[in-house]
Amino acid sequence: MRVLKLSDMSKVVHTRGGDAPVRVAVLPDSFKGSARATDAAEAMARGAERALSGRPGGVHIDVLPFADGGEGTLDALLGSWGTPVLTVDTTDAVGRPTTARYGLSPDRTRGVVEAAEANGLPTVSDLPLRPRTATTRGLGPLVEALLDAGVEEILLCIGGSATTDGGTGLLRALGARFLAADGTELPDGGGSLTDLERIDLDGLDPRARSVRWRIACDVTNPLVGERGAAAVFGPQKGAGPEDVRVLDAGLDRLADVLSESTGTDVRDREGMGAAGGLPATLTAVLGAELLPGARLVAQTLDAERLVARADLVITGEGRFDRQSLDGKVVDAVRRMTPGHVPVLVVAGSVAVGPEELERSGVTAALSIAQGPESLDRMREHALPDITWTTYNGCRLLAHSLAPSRSQKEPRP
Repeated sequence: MRVLKLSDMSKVVHTRGGDAPVRVAVLPDSFKGSARATDAAEAMARGAERALSGRPGGVHIDVLPFADGGEGTLDALLGSWGTPVLTVDTTDAVGRPTTARYGLSPDRTRGVVEAAEANGLPTVSDLPLRPRTATTRGLGPLVEALLDAGVEEILLCIGGSATTDGGTGLLRALGARFLAADGTELPDGGGSLTDLERIDLDGLDPRARSVRWRIACDVTNPLVGERGAAAVFGPQKGAGPEDVRVLDAGLDRLADVLSESTGTDVRDREGMGAAGGLPATLTAVLGAELLPGARLVAQTLDAERLVARADLVITGEGRFDRQSLDGKVVDAVRRMTPGHVPVLVVAGSVAVGPEELERSGVTAALSIAQGPESLDRMREHALPDITWTTYNGCRLLAHSLAPSRSQKEPRP
């Protein structure tokens, strides 16, 4: 028997004789507040190894920490790539100095940024929220660091923002100017955009237009209106009714001027209302592409190729419920998995009924809870419980796992 350790999220392989091993793919999300995706993946791999390594051909385990494009995506990508976290000095949503993280792929052609590192609500939670003046300007140094590194593609993970400026702060940091009728530059924040007359792109860093932009976005809200960025997400960023009115009017004006300047109308396009309208300027000016977050991560990590050759797929998250089956990690994993391959979900809690589970194509969903206990207590021993539950699930499914390389259609 040969064992390759799980350092740097590499593969664990057990082989015995000339028999083909059972192949297991492990692709969990983080267990929010309890375990990072990288740690959960290691715990699941240990459980699968213990349950299946005694089979005639042994077991081959591929480990790929996953994420849905929101919080934890940076850690998941860097954990899978085996590349270090990098940092840069920047400012938060209210202009205070802070340090933000970013990362590069092993070949340094792709860079990844979680926008909330610079414009997130948690970074300004110690202050009264400032919905009209909060800015995405702090994302500029992160993007400049990636451009300086020579990347060809920028993966921008958005969500959890404190801003509603339509991404104008980021464009300002890259050299664009947002001007009033008298030619003066508008103050930062979405509250000033009602006075926007013209966008000057002459000073925009040309490198920003030469790279491919892909944005992880899990909402379909348009930029403006009753389902827009200000109306739906503004209140959680401190916006009262009058703030919402002003911010919505500003984003509406921004859409007009972007259309005049670039020929791209972003007003009613799905997803433009995410993260305070951050995708709007990036789409119109830089040609950014929006993708569901889990799909973007799957493409970036080539996850579909990994699950296509698996005999068992294991995934999981903190809470497995109806939302899990609508664009989250579990949904992405089950959809890319061939229909004949069992999918095991290991979760902190399971809130999906038997009929819904059967329709979903998930083979089994198991909670790591060992009995009635508080969330705090569960968090204290989440990793060993993940290992134990994965072990049990693999033992239950072991009889059906015969190495098979037949390719069948993925789940609907």
